[in-house]
Amino acid sequence: MKEIKFDELKKKLENNEVTLIEVLDREQYEKEHIKGAINIPLKEIGAEARKRFSKDDAIVVYCSNYECTASPSAGKKLEDLGFTNVYHYGGGKKEWKEEGLPME
Repeated sequence: MKEIKFDELKKKLENNEVTLIEVLDREQYEKEHIKGAINIPLKEIGAEARKRFSKDDAIVVYCSNYECTASPSAGKKLEDLGFTNVYHYGGGKKEWKEEGLPME
């Protein structure tokens, strides 16, 4: 799975080129998430992604920060299911917020 850095993610979101998915549980998502992100918890990612996305859709998964393992796990699961355009944003909520960008 490809790693996506902050600047590239920001540009892709501005151009509506990717779907951004927070893979933390609903409670954490509802507390605060990157503006425009949808929530599919890690334990549901496989079933939900098959229902909602095409195998070649550009998808970025993220979680809390570089130490969080939920988004790399989600990305691997998506690739194992045949999704071909999956990115992992390691900086997650923490980096996004530190850069002063909108949270919801």
